[in-house]
Amino acid sequence: MKKLKGIGVSPGITIGPAYLVPKLHQYVSDHRLPPEKTVSEIQRLEKALAETEEELKKIRAQTAQNSGAIEADIFNVHLLLLHDRELKKEIIRQIKEGANAAWSAQTVIHRHLERLGKVNDAYLNERRYDLEDVGKRLLRNLLGIKGYLADLKEKVVLVAHNLTPSETASLNRKLVSAFATDVGGPTSHTAIMARALEIPAVVGLKEITEVTRPGEMLIVDGQQGVVIVDPEESVLKEYTQRRIDLRKNHRALSPLKDIIACTRDKHRVIIGANIELPVEVSSVLAYGADEIGLFRTEFLYLNREDLPSEEEQFRVYRHVVEKVKPCPVTIRTLDLGGDKFASALNMPEEMNPFLGWRAIRFCLSQPDIFKAQLRAILRAGAFGPVRIMYPLISDVEEIKAARAIMEEAMAELKQENKKFIPSIPVGAMIEVPSAALTAGAISRYVDFFSIGTNDLIQYSMAVDRTNVRTAHLYNPAHPAILRLISEVIRAGRKAGIPVGLCGEMAANPALAFLLIGMGIGELSMAPLAIPEVKQMTLLITLTEARECAQKIAAMDSTLEINALLKKKYAEIMKREKKR
Repeated sequence: MKKLKGIGVSPGITIGPAYLVPKLHQYVSDHRLPPEKTVSEIQRLEKALAETEEELKKIRAQTAQNSGAIEADIFNVHLLLLHDRELKKEIIRQIKEGANAAWSAQTVIHRHLERLGKVNDAYLNERRYDLEDVGKRLLRNLLGIKGYLADLKEKVVLVAHNLTPSETASLNRKLVSAFATDVGGPTSHTAIMARALEIPAVVGLKEITEVTRPGEMLIVDGQQGVVIVDPEESVLKEYTQRRIDLRKNHRALSPLKDIIACTRDKHRVIIGANIELPVEVSSVLAYGADEIGLFRTEFLYLNREDLPSEEEQFRVYRHVVEKVKPCPVTIRTLDLGGDKFASALNMPEEMNPFLGWRAIRFCLSQPDIFKAQLRAILRAGAFGPVRIMYPLISDVEEIKAARAIMEEAMAELKQENKKFIPSIPVGAMIEVPSAALTAGAISRYVDFFSIGTNDLIQYSMAVDRTNVRTAHLYNPAHPAILRLISEVIRAGRKAGIPVGLCGEMAANPALAFLLIGMGIGELSMAPLAIPEVKQMTLLITLTEARECAQKIAAMDSTLEINALLKKKYAEIMKREKKR
């Protein structure tokens, strides 16, 4: 048995036999051609290029229908790469020198991939994967290989060095239950496609193709980012039960979709959804969210050479707002930097990007880019309830500066006679200790708070939660974190503004119970987590949640806090069995 830790990019648990995606270079040989074969070989290349173009257009149309226009735009990039004149000229030049078409295409594309791999630029790194995708598809057509899944008779887990976006988009859900790859990240096109298709996926496993044999049993845990190769009987039994429990729980909780989250003593809790892409709106509706508590907007800026226009942003925001109306949508302004970079913005490399030029700091230093986004959000607000939220606020002056730019945007829209919402609620995302400790001052300039615990914990505990050596120190129930949250709640209560929470803490039912007791009124999470948190809310009373929160406030030990929450949550769930 071997347990590999990677990056979970699409949740769910799958158990199944491994299917290793064949490496195309094994089928390419360097056989030379006589001069009289050159013309026919170039014609073979032209035919393969035409077939590849046709396939990409079909995949684009299929993706637009199944996942949405934004996901389908990925394949516009692929078509541009396929039509690259210089690339084609290089391949033809090699054919004229006596190489066969497949060897020529592979050599030229590999040369370009190597060049892109040496460039320290996020956008160009993504283009590397896109070129690899186009190259694979072209090679398959040159070699006459029409699809490596054609011979499948049962569901499998795809194992590959990297699955390209077109491969991911073409996956047959009846045959592919999950995938695991050596490389990849959470913002890659492949990860985006996996989430859109709701296929459990773990990427960045480094050696999965080296340690897995064809047909070997795999466990893929997309939530935890874990893949277990050839699991022991006890582990297989444990995950089989977990998968059964997940499915059973999903079926049992589905009726909660239309039920309001209200405690037994009639305290209303707002349950929201966090989304990254418009395609996730269907999940928001399917799981019965009261609102979109966090709409991340970075996807509009990533993996492209240009900046999104105001009109493009407006269309996307309006689409989401109209889809979930009358539920409100909280749109977070651009949070680039940290682990998300856009080549079009020419963001410099930094020693500590999470502590650097990112989020609201970047936006305030680029007022034209910031204002274009604010204008788009303000205009979308005319089509349904919208709130604006600023990320990584660290002091009052940032809020004041952001408000000044928004007032300029409003004045411009008014002068241009464009419809917009003039009374849009504005909030601060509290995710650094300085903001939590000065929440009282910040509260005078905003209409709501939303606590982003993912970063708040990371910055407060000095822990990179993606670092396996320190991940055990990343603890949401640490007394320091709970006291910072309490400080924000107190400041919000005193100012008479709502306080919500949109970090991963909200998706943990035991922690959500504690947060309700502490005074959090809005919990926003990944759509999949909504039913379980809603179920917990229906089983408790606000009184007992407050009593538990008061006990925990007096504790100094994280271990004791976690033990009490575990015990309390077990007691709560026993009530469900009795119902």
